[in-house]
Amino acid sequence: MILHADLDAFYASVEQRDDARLRGRPVIVGAGVVLSASYEARAFGVYTPMGVSKALLLCPDAVVLHPRFTAYSEASKRVFEIFDNTTPLVEGLSIDEAFLDVHGLEQLSGTSTEIAIKLRHDVREQVGLPITVGVARTKHLAKVASGVAKPDGLLVVPPDDELGFLHPLAVEHLWGVGPVTARKLHQRGITRVGQLAELGEDGLVAILGRAAGRHLHALAHNQDPRPVHVRRRRHSIGSQHATGLCRLPSDPAELDATLVGLVDRVTRRVRAARRVGRTVVLRMRFGDYTRATRSQTLVMATNETQTILRALRGLVVSAMPLIQREGLTMLGITVSNLENDDAVQLPLPFERRPPRAVDRVVDQVRERFGVKALTRASQLGRSDGLEVPLLSD
Repeated sequence: MILHADLDAFYASVEQRDDARLRGRPVIVGAGVVLSASYEARAFGVYTPMGVSKALLLCPDAVVLHPRFTAYSEASKRVFEIFDNTTPLVEGLSIDEAFLDVHGLEQLSGTSTEIAIKLRHDVREQVGLPITVGVARTKHLAKVASGVAKPDGLLVVPPDDELGFLHPLAVEHLWGVGPVTARKLHQRGITRVGQLAELGEDGLVAILGRAAGRHLHALAHNQDPRPVHVRRRRHSIGSQHATGLCRLPSDPAELDATLVGLVDRVTRRVRAARRVGRTVVLRMRFGDYTRATRSQTLVMATNETQTILRALRGLVVSAMPLIQREGLTMLGITVSNLENDDAVQLPLPFERRPPRAVDRVVDQVRERFGVKALTRASQLGRSDGLEVPLLSD
């Protein structure tokens, strides 16, 4: 049996844990874009990555907090220590969720249900955070179970009733069914996983294409042979900003602000993982749902915000005619071809200040003093002849 453990509204839960005045109140963590919303805020329709201004229209009484990434990283570290003490087979998916393979631990730790109950208790008692756990025979079904059980729940799918649990669910519960795919299925009257399973592989391929059709056909029948991979290093780290049917601003200045925010988010994650990347990728989706990518391979692998931002700005400039013509609905970036950062060449002696040192200062200023302090730091940097990335809020 496999556990999918997922911390509930992670950033917002950490804030509510650390400030008792926020408990039971709608909390939004973000700077320009909602990064996390408490379930009290979600009840008003707030979700990630909605703009904070729109979120406040839906939930005027929400408390908006600037993210404290150091606090979230520390909480995540403590939770993953509990995971590692539960089983040696842990596959982290992100800072706040993981798969745990508990097969063979019956004699030592009890049944998978007992292990899941203890895991939730330990996270609550030792870290002070709510966590939802889904338990099933496959990774996909465990993740579906945790999604159904949220928030702060536990759901075990018995091996002899897997399809009985899965087939009545909405198709949106399947891994990989987003708004566009769901709309295509709904247009054909397919709203439940069971209906999708009855359609057969050929029918799904005709609707969604070969790759997506075969993928969803397998998941609808709970065919997921993937094992839990331990300490798998990611080959890429990315982020995106999507607005659904509302087109992203095509004004170059506003588009650049979106790009800067994405680069800031991704490069912080790359540095936190002690990785560097050699290739940057710009991903775009347009008003007619077509997609395009642009990429550039750098001379040297890096995790420097300014170097990566400069490369991506060049890619945006080259794609601007297409963006203006088609209307952008999603902008995404990825840093790929990752390797350990101990392979990075040291700055040359004649450089005034290593850009990586600037990145470290920017991260520290953001964490301690917020975005306004970054604006001042950027002004000081420019007056001193040094280009410091002004990060959007």
